Amino acid sequence: MTKHINTLLWLLVSVLAIRLGLAAILPLADTTEPRYAEIARIMAETGDWITPWFDYGVPFWGKPPLSFWTQALSFKVFGVSEFTGRLPSWLANCVIVFLIYTMRRYLHPERTSDAARASGLWAALIYATTALGFLTAGTVMTDSFLALGSTLVLTSLVIRLQGGPMIWGWTFFIGLAIGLLAKGPLILVLTGLPVFLWVVIARRWQRLWECLPWLRGSALTLAIAVPWYVLAELKTPGFFDYFIVGEHIKRFLVSSWQGDLYGNAHEFPRGTIWLHLVLASSPWGLIAIAAFAIKCWRSQETKDQWHSGERGIGGLILASALSPAIFFTLSGNILWTYVLPGLPFLAVLAASLVPQRIGSPVGRPVLAAILLIPLLGTLAGGWLSLNPETLKTERDLVARVNELPGMTPDDLLYLDKAPFSARFYTQGRVRAVEADTISRQLAQGTLSQPALLAVEKGNKTMLHKLQGVFDQVDQNRRYQVFLLESSTGSPEHIESRESKKAGIDYTATKGHPLT
Repeated sequence: MTKHINTLLWLLVSVLAIRLGLAAILPLADTTEPRYAEIARIMAETGDWITPWFDYGVPFWGKPPLSFWTQALSFKVFGVSEFTGRLPSWLANCVIVFLIYTMRRYLHPERTSDAARASGLWAALIYATTALGFLTAGTVMTDSFLALGSTLVLTSLVIRLQGGPMIWGWTFFIGLAIGLLAKGPLILVLTGLPVFLWVVIARRWQRLWECLPWLRGSALTLAIAVPWYVLAELKTPGFFDYFIVGEHIKRFLVSSWQGDLYGNAHEFPRGTIWLHLVLASSPWGLIAIAAFAIKCWRSQETKDQWHSGERGIGGLILASALSPAIFFTLSGNILWTYVLPGLPFLAVLAASLVPQRIGSPVGRPVLAAILLIPLLGTLAGGWLSLNPETLKTERDLVARVNELPGMTPDDLLYLDKAPFSARFYTQGRVRAVEADTISRQLAQGTLSQPALLAVEKGNKTMLHKLQGVFDQVDQNRRYQVFLLESSTGSPEHIESRESKKAGIDYTATKGHPLT
């Protein structure tokens, strides 16, 4: 038994360590990670712990600040880097893994036994090796902290129903506060829905009331979460209207909602969230479904060592696993990360449907399923770290700009809009310039000093104006960078260079080379 537990433990530690290593070697790629990392960096730089800032002078009302607080604190303590930005999400994931382990132990008939510990490790390992669980474990995003809050809320309730100590009754309300500060009132829906379904079907209203300190616990939740909401509205009026009405009502009910100030989720047909759930839970979701179908076909009873101390506890866990998908079924404006809060409970169910033989060696098929996502992640991460230009990241371009004689990130301009990764890797020093402004400065010869202009490769109009007139000094997957100098950009010089270009046939084919 000890050998089996050690094997599961080392597999779990190895998976978590691999994910932490990948967090250190991969660059931030536009748009999600560098956007949130830049918001946290500005928070650390300015010392403003109330309002997250989308850009200097532009408040970010899209999310509460918990994830930004943790990332900004990490930046302050360890310095600004990809690794320190991702570290808080990894730590939040480790707490989720511990909660899964603890919950599964409390569901075992002998919670202090080696068999209970093995069952807990098995459930935790399943979660850690799901596609979305592995990915979000080291990603700069807010969903990890929402999942932490929802997992703490529902795990605390399950443990209390299984006879756990009252401390878990208090952590139920701490989890609600974490969710409110991580992503807002959505936590009330994702945790309230499964609890409501359980008490209605199992008729356990009185038991629910008795197992939690509702009055004092609610006061604790409000005391932790409400002050920030009040301060946020007072500091930047309009926050309530945008965040509560726009983000939590219109976003989910109005598929064509265009009120998002900071970006949009992707539009999908209604019900697509269930396909996202299958993908996010891979490979274990499909394995669990297959195992359940085989058991039903063979009329086998599930020997899962469950000990339900409360009527309908299995239904509560099932509802907790499916509540995100149920809630977003009628929404088309979704992302696959929306199902993340249900994965910890899906892992507990999968651990029962695909049980390990306690005390036996881990079989090759099971080991292959465990290592599938970590192995694919390692291969993909290693390849991307060696070929970062395949990602939408400005890290290497910014590094090369720093090496140009006489040039700094202050001299780097992006046409129309600077990508978030450029803003992050230049510590907010990169600037954006409108096409009309730069064209006027070049035509009038009013460019005060040499500058580097990054133009998207798809902007054929501007590229045609610059090519042959200014020297191209760099490029990456998305941008071409030109050295702008007022002398070469004077009207006379541009006219001279354009006249030289006039005799060239730019529509020449391969059989008729340019002349």
